[in-house]
Amino acid sequence: MSQPDPGLIEAARVASAAPILRLAAVTKRFGPQAAVDAFDLDVRDGEFLTVVGPSGCGKTTLLRMLAGLETPTSGEIRLRGHVINELPPNRRPTCLVFQSLALFPHKTVGDNIAFPLKMRGVDRASREARARALMAMMRLPDGYFSRNVMRCSGGERQRVALARAFAYDPEILFFDEPLSALDYKLKKTLEKELKDIHKEAGKTFIYITHSLEEAMVMSDRIAVMRDGKLVQIGGPDAIYSRPRNRFVAEFMGEVNVFPVRRSSDGLFEGQDVVGRFRASTRADEGFIIVRPEFLRLLSVGEHAENAIPSELYNSYSLGSRQQYRLRAGEKLLVVEQSRALQLPPGSPVVVGWDSADAIFVED
Repeated sequence: MSQPDPGLIEAARVASAAPILRLAAVTKRFGPQAAVDAFDLDVRDGEFLTVVGPSGCGKTTLLRMLAGLETPTSGEIRLRGHVINELPPNRRPTCLVFQSLALFPHKTVGDNIAFPLKMRGVDRASREARARALMAMMRLPDGYFSRNVMRCSGGERQRVALARAFAYDPEILFFDEPLSALDYKLKKTLEKELKDIHKEAGKTFIYITHSLEEAMVMSDRIAVMRDGKLVQIGGPDAIYSRPRNRFVAEFMGEVNVFPVRRSSDGLFEGQDVVGRFRASTRADEGFIIVRPEFLRLLSVGEHAENAIPSELYNSYSLGSRQQYRLRAGEKLLVVEQSRALQLPPGSPVVVGWDSADAIFVED
């Protein structure tokens, strides 16, 4: 008899867990403008939830309400069933890691980490032991305990800020774009480390970022915001592969979008490219969306359900893969593949895709 898949068991456990945090119709107005508008959300205990959206969509305002720095205009925020709308930040079992880190520049690494414990009256020996344990968890050398925090690198200061946040022993940690100021290589390292720390600590993480790559790498679920509202929430694969609308599809990475309308023979007619296409839908009009990795440049004799004649406009090396931009009439298409083409710009090519590799949305 086959054994149950451990991953499926864990997914079922997370799915069935009661929400640690529940938002019901939460709204925050600044004058007539609703920065967050009738927002509903359940946050699962122990999950890594990332909130993404364009600038001005309300991400930071939402986070500030959760942390107690702003009070909702209406609606309820419940922590383990208790309304906390009016509860001040210092009485919430939560901690916010700011983008600026907000470390004490005149203090040592150890004193920065131990500061919350000192404020609680913990004795020196106990808070030093706790600070050193947190340094080890954050992969900071023990010798850094007495080092001035400003002598640390950007990545090390990031770890110090995380260690200090854990010193509060919060139930939920909030992150306001903490990796945005770091260089690319360090950011990629810390993304994985932060995900590992989440797994080891078992805390609930709510993370705000404008980086889609961060969201995809670290999150259990991603919540997409637009104009103060929750547009879609789900696992990274679901958000990427099954977007609810064109906005989510375009926000979660490069896409090729084809506005189409059904013709009398049941096929779809392109509205901005010449072509007739197949799509798995009963709708009469909408958008066929194809990710660059699912478009393919067709060799002579190769078939695809849908095909568009075009010409090579330019090519870009992305390391392990190649990206090509093609021109079909006035429309630019994006294709990514592992093999390099030996063709000069302006060469005629045919690009195609199968219905199963496309997404259809009505708006």
